[in-house]
Amino acid sequence: MGGAIARGIARSKMPAIKCIAVSSPNRHGELEALKSDFPEIVTTTSNSTAVCDADMVVVAVKPWLLDEVMHEIAPSVDFSRQMLVSIVAGVPLSHLAEFAPAEIKPAVFRLIPNTAIAVGESMTFIASANATDEQIAAVSDIFSQMGKVMVVEERLMGVGTALASCGIAYVMRYVRAATEGGVELGMRADDAKNVMLQTLIGAARLLEATGNNPEAEIDKVTTPGGITIRGLNAMERNGFTTAVIEGLKASCK
Repeated sequence: MGGAIARGIARSKMPAIKCIAVSSPNRHGELEALKSDFPEIVTTTSNSTAVCDADMVVVAVKPWLLDEVMHEIAPSVDFSRQMLVSIVAGVPLSHLAEFAPAEIKPAVFRLIPNTAIAVGESMTFIASANATDEQIAAVSDIFSQMGKVMVVEERLMGVGTALASCGIAYVMRYVRAATEGGVELGMRADDAKNVMLQTLIGAARLLEATGNNPEAEIDKVTTPGGITIRGLNAMERNGFTTAVIEGLKASCK
């Protein structure tokens, strides 16, 4: 996800590409690939080097690695000035603030983006503590260049994770299922996938343009006795809505 964010910033219209430093102590080719695609990005295997002089420090590691990485970089972070942004799932703002000296209330952020950030189409949720309006605006502005952002209370981060971060996988699973259905009905797999992609884009644009409840758009294509209502009812008999809701609830735990 850290690499996706770096790529998203680099591909955006922001002039900040020369100001990005990305670190990873692992030598598995990720940094080399990033540097090859975007030569202006600074890459290093030293986390402490990467955070020096940054206005914003983005921590993008697995949850079980957070404390180790934070203890490593904390001596190099000026918590009175630098904003700490975490995309580590499940780690509360209060824990992030504990790494700062006791006399400082650091500006800390929790972000939940999804992998579409790499192509500038993420849905990113932002919660913060001890941050000024200007700092919140700065973080929001950067991530809004890579999709849409929503500033929320921290208690809603789990919901955001289920809907958008896990949710992108659920959308992919629907596309896969619909593609397989198209193949069973006689269409080539790539053609069926492309049809579904355009259908999803069209549905999203309709809802954005009209502001309608999805049911209002469903009503427009469900004529009495028609094939659409038969398909919808067949999906519901097989648990479509219940499966989606239960999946979201499971992701929010």
